[in-house]
Amino acid sequence: MGPFRDEIEALEQNGITRVALPRIGDPKVIALWFGEGDMVTPAFIRDAAKRALDEGHTFYAHTRGRQELRDAIKRYLDRLYGLDVSPERISVPGSSMLGITLAVQMAIGRGDHGVVVGPVWPNIVNALQVAGAAISHVRQRFDGARWSVDVADIERALTPATRVVFLNSPCNPTGWIMPASQQHELLEICRARNVLLIADEVYHRNVFDADVAPSFMTLARDDDPVIVINGFSKAFAMTGWRLGWMVHPARMARHLAILSECFNTGAAVFTQFAGIAALDEGEPLVRELRARYARGREIVMQQLATHPRVELALPEGAFYAFVRVPGMRSSLDFAQGLLAECDVGIAPGYTFGPDNDEYFRLCFAQSHDRLAQAMGRIRDYLDRHGNAL
Repeated sequence: MGPFRDEIEALEQNGITRVALPRIGDPKVIALWFGEGDMVTPAFIRDAAKRALDEGHTFYAHTRGRQELRDAIKRYLDRLYGLDVSPERISVPGSSMLGITLAVQMAIGRGDHGVVVGPVWPNIVNALQVAGAAISHVRQRFDGARWSVDVADIERALTPATRVVFLNSPCNPTGWIMPASQQHELLEICRARNVLLIADEVYHRNVFDADVAPSFMTLARDDDPVIVINGFSKAFAMTGWRLGWMVHPARMARHLAILSECFNTGAAVFTQFAGIAALDEGEPLVRELRARYARGREIVMQQLATHPRVELALPEGAFYAFVRVPGMRSSLDFAQGLLAECDVGIAPGYTFGPDNDEYFRLCFAQSHDRLAQAMGRIRDYLDRHGNAL
């Protein structure tokens, strides 16, 4: 036995970076593999960070985030959902993924069990695996036209050892959104079983038929076993800033401050001022991005969903198409072949959990001309290689 934990030795590179890293930064590639567009963070957000640097905000700050930022998050959430959230329930540890990692660490230890609703971004499974959990997957149901979840499937997956249920809505990669009625049903189950519900709501503003997606924020009491994860990356075009927040039971605030010290001692200070600007001034940007992504969705549905080899549900939220090619044997081979032959980067479906090897994911947040060009290349590739897939 070596010096490293078995859980770490067992980690495998996720399929997204496995495809992307050999060609990342190549200008010939139309990169649809990551969850981001090609629009630079707007100037009013960048300027707020520059001012913070010029004013000397380069020192340590509270490990749960500066008070001004937590107050801004409170104002934003109160305005969005009609709430009165205590700032003591809000922590800003760094990226949203770090928030998920902290939430998992708070509840899971070796021998515990976690339930993950999928298809799901692969880093979630790794976070549970690192903590030592056994993992069960509850798959969303796809009927060829839409994705859905039966809450009874989640309940049946729970065991006496279950400590965490993880759910992402709006969902990366399927675009599925959990209705408020199902959120209430799932929350009641977690209350009764004393299971922590980790609700990843980072795509909460990336919806097409409403201003905001349903949120567990509107249902959870202060003492409920719920941690809601959110952030700036997707709503405000701030993927590279690594800034997100958690809403958690107030009694866990001190423990999160301590735990944060073990990971990164808090988010970079100057980015927190950028976050305040995004929340206080960013509603026009949210609307602009929603229109941009809606047009991207139209391009994908018009050009790719009509291909005879493709099954694709209209995404309700987020900015991904999770495309099924019935009979496809290897989504990794498909992604690598498309990249080598057509210079289009996508994410292979297998990396999003079991039973997804007939799928691939693409991000439609890119510029519309480039996106349309990529759809044409994918169609041509399917035409040339469809029988061999």
